[in-house]
Formats: sequence, C-alpha cells, structure tokens
Amino acid sequence: MSNSAKIDQYVKAATRDNTRRSYQSAVAHYEVTWGGFLPATANNIAEYLANYAESLAFNTLKQRTAALAQWHIDQGFPDPTKSPLVKKVLKGIRELHPGQAKQAKPLQLESLSQIVAYLEHEIEQSPSTLRNYRDKALILLGFWRGFRSDELCRLSAEFIDVTQNEGLTLFLPRSKGDRQSNGRIYHAPALAQLCPVNAYQDWIEKAQIQQGPVFRRINRWGRLGNDALHPNSIIPLLRSLFQKASIESPDHYSTHSLRRGFASWASANQWDLKSLMEYVGWRDPKSALKYIEISKHQAQFHSTQRPLITD
Repeated sequence: MSNSAKIDQYVKAATRDNTRRSYQSAVAHYEVTWGGFLPATANNIAEYLANYAESLAFNTLKQRTAALAQWHIDQGFPDPTKSPLVKKVLKGIRELHPGQAKQAKPLQLESLSQIVAYLEHEIEQSPSTLRNYRDKALILLGFWRGFRSDELCRLSAEFIDVTQNEGLTLFLPRSKGDRQSNGRIYHAPALAQLCPVNAYQDWIEKAQIQQGPVFRRINRWGRLGNDALHPNSIIPLLRSLFQKASIESPDHYSTHSLRRGFASWASANQWDLKSLMEYVGWRDPKSALKYIEISKHQAQFHSTQRPLITD
C-alpha cells in the first residue's frame, strides 16, 4: 500500500461512520435537493439556511452547516460558514424558530418487563428461533448499560468476559464520547430480574458465537450472518418488537429510549448525577439531564437492582 493510500485510510478511520454518512447526506441535500454549487460563498450558505429555516429543525441546519464546512476544509477551500453573515443567520433562526427538540419516549421498567416476558414466551414456544434470544440480550444490555445503537453494534465477543454471579466486563475500542479513541471498559450487572448477563450468555451459546460481532443480522429464514447489525436497523427492530409485545405507541420509541429509560430509572432511585455520568459515560451534566424523565413507574423497581458503579 502506498503512503498516500495509507494516509487516506487513516483519515477515513479518524471519522466515525455515522458522521461520514450524515455529512455526505447533508452535502447531497445542499447540492442536489436545493441546487447549490460548491465551493460556496457565505451568501450561498445564508440563502440555503434561510430557505429551510421554517421546515427543518435548528439542530439539523447546524449539522448541515458543519458538513458544508468540513467539505470546504477537506477540499482546501476557505470555510464560508465562519463568516459573520452565516453566524448571524443561524442566530436569527434560533431566535425566531426555537422549537423543542423531539426526544424519544423513555422505556420504563414496566414496559421492559412486558417486552422480556413476550420474548421469553416466544422462546418457550420456539426454542430454536435465534431472533428472540438476540433481541432479549440486545434490549436488556442496551437498557442496563445505556448503550447507543452504534455501541451495541460494535460489541465483539472476544472483548467481553463473564464473571459468574457478578456481571459482564465489556471493552469498546471506541465510542462517541471517546474522542481520543482510547477505548473504554464497561461493566454490566448480574441481576435477580431482567438480567442482561443471563440473556447475553443464552444468546451467544445458542448462536455459538465465540468471536466477532455479538449482535448480528438474521435473515428471513432465521439464518445467522457474520456481519453486525447496522446502527440504522436498531430503531425499526425495536419498534417492531415493541409492537409485537403490545407496547402502546411503539413509533414513539428509539434506541435513545433505552438510554433515557435507564437514566430516568437511576435518577428515580437516588443515583447522584456524578455517578450516573460516570456509569453511562457523559462528560457534560447538560447531556445527562436531557435524558432524565422521572416517572412513578421507574422508582417502583427495588433499589437492590442497582448496578454497581465500577467503571
């Protein structure tokens, strides 16, 4: 491999897959949907933002502005989004169209129990069906660890150790909060109820997974693939599962529902903010507080179920 090819390889590795896809989509929206030209001027960007100020969320406009900025930087052009004009237009849009960011509905323990009960019934009825084992492990591990969809999809069996009656030790080489890509060790608790450890063990034993992705694709004939689930497939997977388990308004849920559900449960059970941030991996208290929604149902789960803070 030539040095230039190696450089391209490392540059690509430095940008997360989700970020790369969203940036490509944003640039395509500017060029194809709106009909803008690149490289752009500050006036071009301002006109683009003004055109979509009323139809797109402010955060979406910020993300697309960031994508256009990155395109100019990558191509060696001056960044037009840094101009005072663009900054003022964005500030004005935020003032005139504040809007409230849509948040996924938190998954409460009552609903989590209902979903797991449905899956356990399906497993009992059809013990050879792999999908039910996978989905049970995915939802329990996703909830009790507060994992994002991309983190669930990047879990590898060789980086997970099980300590009987204690829990799982998981290593993720990188995640959204790990800006330096140093990797991080997580711990998942062994619990008396809704146990992610037992669900994980049942899944990998049934699927005979010793290395590689933990949560893999299963085709329509029930055959297990070698590739990991794609992060974009997790939301439809969960919504379909919630619908089958008779959870009300399944379309109101997403992968953030697992994270918000856990954060709300922890807060209702007297976790202090610092402990919650350390456990989930938040650096900014504002990020943590956005996920917390107290509910009487969340606090009903007995406090002895609290996972140990060992991160």
